[in-house]
Amino acid sequence: MPVQKVLVVDDSKTELMFLGDLLKKQGYSVTTAQNAEDTLRRLEEEVPDLILMDVVMPGQNGFQLTRAIVRNPLYAQVPIIMCTSKNQETDRVWGLRQGARDYIVKPVNPAELMAKISALA
Repeated sequence: MPVQKVLVVDDSKTELMFLGDLLKKQGYSVTTAQNAEDTLRRLEEEVPDLILMDVVMPGQNGFQLTRAIVRNPLYAQVPIIMCTSKNQETDRVWGLRQGARDYIVKPVNPAELMAKISALA
């Protein structure tokens, strides 16, 4: 299934703008969320084709939120790419164990992100 709708989850407005602009320029429809509550509300409104998930956020972190989304039968089929400044191998392994399909480290390289999105199709 080709990716058209992307939900970007990040508590940084700067990061939301950067990723949102980058994805929109590539033709994707983008919605954003800044925390776990916001994310779950967005998912109830419309299920995206892809979620870009930050890890470090107030309240529920991206690892916990990814695990909750993947375990919910309504959203389990939505691929999640962790998009975080946490660049340790243990973080990457943990993110994938929580159910993320891929992991990318900030600052995001646009070409690398597009390649990871294309690989999901």
